[in-house]
Amino acid sequence: METTAWTQLQSVMNAQQARRPLARATLRRVAGFARPHRRRITWFVLLGVVTALLAVATPVLAGRVVDTIVSGGDEETVVRLALLIALIAVGEAALGLLARRLSATLGEGLILDLRTAVFDHVQRMPVAFFTRTRTGALVSRLNNDVIGAQRAFSNTLSGVVSNVVTLLLTLAVMLTLSWQITLLALLLLPVFVIPARRMGSRMARLQREAADHNAAMGTRMTERFSAPGATLIKLFGRPDEESAEFAARAARVRDIGVRTAMAQSAFITALTLVSALALALVYGLGGWFALRGTLEPGAVVALALLLTRLYAPLTALAGARVEIMSALVSFERVFEVLDLKPLIEEKPKPVEVPDGPVSVEFEDVRFGYPSADKVSLASLEEVASLDTRGGTEVLHGVSFRAEPGRTVALVGSSGAGKSTVAALLPRLYDADTGTVRIGGVDVRDLSARSLRETLGMVTQDGHLFHDSVRANLLLARPGATDDELWDVLRRSRLDTLVRALPDGLDTVVGERGYRLSGGERQRMTIARLLLARQRVVILDEATAHLDNTSEAAVQEALAEALEGRTAVVIAHRLSTVRAADLILVVEDGHIVERGTHDQLLATEGRYAELYRTQFREPAGAVEIDTAA
Repeated sequence: METTAWTQLQSVMNAQQARRPLARATLRRVAGFARPHRRRITWFVLLGVVTALLAVATPVLAGRVVDTIVSGGDEETVVRLALLIALIAVGEAALGLLARRLSATLGEGLILDLRTAVFDHVQRMPVAFFTRTRTGALVSRLNNDVIGAQRAFSNTLSGVVSNVVTLLLTLAVMLTLSWQITLLALLLLPVFVIPARRMGSRMARLQREAADHNAAMGTRMTERFSAPGATLIKLFGRPDEESAEFAARAARVRDIGVRTAMAQSAFITALTLVSALALALVYGLGGWFALRGTLEPGAVVALALLLTRLYAPLTALAGARVEIMSALVSFERVFEVLDLKPLIEEKPKPVEVPDGPVSVEFEDVRFGYPSADKVSLASLEEVASLDTRGGTEVLHGVSFRAEPGRTVALVGSSGAGKSTVAALLPRLYDADTGTVRIGGVDVRDLSARSLRETLGMVTQDGHLFHDSVRANLLLARPGATDDELWDVLRRSRLDTLVRALPDGLDTVVGERGYRLSGGERQRMTIARLLLARQRVVILDEATAHLDNTSEAAVQEALAEALEGRTAVVIAHRLSTVRAADLILVVEDGHIVERGTHDQLLATEGRYAELYRTQFREPAGAVEIDTAA
């Protein structure tokens, strides 16, 4: 009975948040995910029914054993009944293992389907989605909510069916044995269920509060334990304050844990007492009936055993609806992500980029970054409501053409729109109006694979995964050989460094590549670009983190890599774009000047002003970043 009480408490705690009407649309979608598993679900339910039948049979047989002994029956009957009880026990154990296997297979299969669907969908989301979403909240959808949805199949579904069958059979048998004792036992049910409801609600609040504190601590640790976060804390010298704030939340979780443990113990103790009183009623009243000759002694034993199997399904079914609601909440949170439509979609019949050197062309392109309500969810940003601001145009009629094999450079003030121009080429965003073409084909008509194979990009960030040097390079071309890897490392002036690492190519570079210096990370991304051998290259401040010596070395490698390729280069240091075939000066989303280096200097315009600012600074002065 103690186990029954604990099970009821847990189910009510888990289901308190889900008291709302059933959503038919959600049920239909759940059925769609369940359809591939319908055969396993059928067997799962049937096993639950058979297990329920066996559970009721054992108390009845135990009662017959007692009656046979009391009436002086033969030993053979007792042995046969005992063997039958043993066989039923073995059968229950075997069916339990089989049901557990089906439950695990069904539940894990559903988790696989849901996680894969969410993961694939999230990969299709635009960059704007990731710039707004909290990573932890998104990962939670792939973990906690998916597992919560899985419970609907592996626990609730079979539980409802088996509990209904167990309840009906148990009541039928108990009423047959003694309707008076059965009715009295049922009168004690509210004493068993009502405290579970009230205590479950209280403990659910405690668990939610603890979960909130744990989530806050987790977010804090994730931010503070990253290399940039830890550096920031050390620079501002606030370790004591950070420790005190963390300890305060941890102490709150501790206090909640103590209160929860005491509440659980008090509840279980009280309900165990109620269960013991119910058994006392059966033995007392049943014994009285047996002594008067109106009830067989075996029936008393059977009633006592059946009573232990009566409260469990009754209390479980009392909370079944809210358990189903709880599972549906998890499904809805998963579907919420799946229903967020990507702004960038591949056409049903995309085309390929033409062979050979290709041009890059912008024709009257206008663009404004989308508002949060178009690319994100309030629950993923952990805000009450989404910011509806956005859509303000940041590019105004941008037009230019980079001829095949030529280099176009974008320069200008910070925030002028240079990086935005670069982001439209690989379809990190799509233009609102106008056309972006590669090889004469609108990028919106190209297949994602063809676009990826044609165009490569090195950003200012120089991001690397927490993986080996080899794995980070092979992102560009999975089939590359070690000789090819060493070749691009040599051309990026990294081969000496990598050979000196403990495991060479297999050395793990750390989260975001923080085991390498900023310049080394950037050269690693350049090596990755060299390995990809794409025909169009975008360099967004590709040498921003390099010292003069490293920059000169990498510029040589880039000159080799860009030979015969079409390139769009965004540069802070104007010295790196002097040789560009065309230089575009971008200000406030407009191209205000265009020409070669010499032509632009001769016009004495914005380019000339930027050039003089950089090259007339006194020695040792800090450069002003003019990157977009």
